Amino acid sequence: MSDRTGSGYLAEVSGLRAGYDGGAVLEGVSFRVEPGVRIGVLGPNGGGKSTLFRVLLGELAPLGGSVDVRGRCGFVPQTERSRLDYPVSALDVALMGTLSRIPWWRRPGRFERQRALEALETVGLGKLAGRQFGELSGGQRQRVLIARALVQDARLLLLDEPFNGLDQPSSRLLGSLLDRLAAEGRSVMVATHDAGQVRGWDLVLCLNGRQVAFGEPESTLSRRVLEATYGGEVMVLPGNGSGRDSAILAPYHHDEVAEEHRREHGR
Repeated sequence: MSDRTGSGYLAEVSGLRAGYDGGAVLEGVSFRVEPGVRIGVLGPNGGGKSTLFRVLLGELAPLGGSVDVRGRCGFVPQTERSRLDYPVSALDVALMGTLSRIPWWRRPGRFERQRALEALETVGLGKLAGRQFGELSGGQRQRVLIARALVQDARLLLLDEPFNGLDQPSSRLLGSLLDRLAAEGRSVMVATHDAGQVRGWDLVLCLNGRQVAFGEPESTLSRRVLEATYGGEVMVLPGNGSGRDSAILAPYHHDEVAEEHRREHGR
């Protein structure tokens, strides 16, 4: 975890109640985001993860509580929600991050182009700047979308299921990138269903229509918390002799991941 003393916070949420058309879908949410932290936002579909992100982005007004965002937020959507048949390059997509910062009547110029190229270099894709976005792998597209957020000068990155559909090498590259961004003082909040994945991060926020828990994964991700988060019984996979469980699975991951675990470990 980065040294964050004296840096102030990027966002602070207290008693948040949020929803649509006057009806709350998320309530009782309180947490603080300091610079340089990786926060896993854990919960089922419909649990409030997207609603929370919309509030932090300023797209949705709270129904109650307070939200103080001091750092610019950048949203990184799932790559499968992107148009892959649209003829744009990786550089074009990164340049889209400049549009909110220049007058509507001015096209991005040399300065903006340089910023976009630097952002692509930061995510390890400088040499692929001219490649068509739709021709890139899923992991590369995800990194291009992160570059777009970096061009916006985002200090707090909000990522929606960024590891979905990625193979292990791509997942490792993406994880290393998020670690590096955090070490530089940016913070990342990653919406995910994967309880095992967030165990290696700094903090975890568990949501299921309300805040179930917030804290360091080691002390927060108990069976009780996970069952409250997912609304059903979880499955614990045995470890590899280290004395620790290898994973705790949400109900809808049981069959698929448990079978893979049995194939790998013979149990």
